[in-house]
Amino acid sequence: MTVDRVQPPLRVVLTDINTAVVEAWRAAFADTPEIEIRRGSILDEDVDAWVSPTNSRGRMDGGVDAAVKRYLGAGIQLRVQRAIRSRFAGSLPVGSAVCVPSGAVKPRFLISTPTMETSSQNVSETLNVALACAAAFQAIHQQNDRAPGSIRSVALVGMGAQTGRVPARVCANLMWTGYTLFNDHSFQDDDELRSTIVAQLDDIERAPVEKRVRIAPPTRSRARR
Repeated sequence: MTVDRVQPPLRVVLTDINTAVVEAWRAAFADTPEIEIRRGSILDEDVDAWVSPTNSRGRMDGGVDAAVKRYLGAGIQLRVQRAIRSRFAGSLPVGSAVCVPSGAVKPRFLISTPTMETSSQNVSETLNVALACAAAFQAIHQQNDRAPGSIRSVALVGMGAQTGRVPARVCANLMWTGYTLFNDHSFQDDDELRSTIVAQLDDIERAPVEKRVRIAPPTRSRARR
């Protein structure tokens, strides 16, 4: 069962150093003008939370994860892994996320959401990007439920587009779907989140990667099952 949340508007920034990802975002989010899209490093974004694609163990040893750990210090990995142990017995499933204090002024929170189970896994033929993106917004809803207004702005990178080897266009389309479906809804639990998005995107998962196209999320009435 999904629940509507009354929250202040969330400022969403999509930023990546990969020009192909940025251009793909501009196409996928063309009718979503409230999203800010730019080429650059997430480390330069002055927002409340950064979203870092990770692996199920929270090992921040590659890609954006490694850059974030260098910026915030080694303690950020310890906080992420502690949260994963506490809530998920040490292994964070794809389609889940943890939100932890960063220990910094900018950003105040880090959201870690796995696009892959192990480091450097090829996820180009999966729905993992959509699941990870949806889980990140789910984590924002949950954090704001605990402390209203604590996350009013967030920055995300091209999920899976580097170490996960997801083509830029597929990455952008799946992130658009994750955002559109969950930008104003919060699912009761991660299992419902995963089952809903997989059911809605099953046709995409079966299609060859080069034929995957942008798709619409389920209607509100279907989403509220």
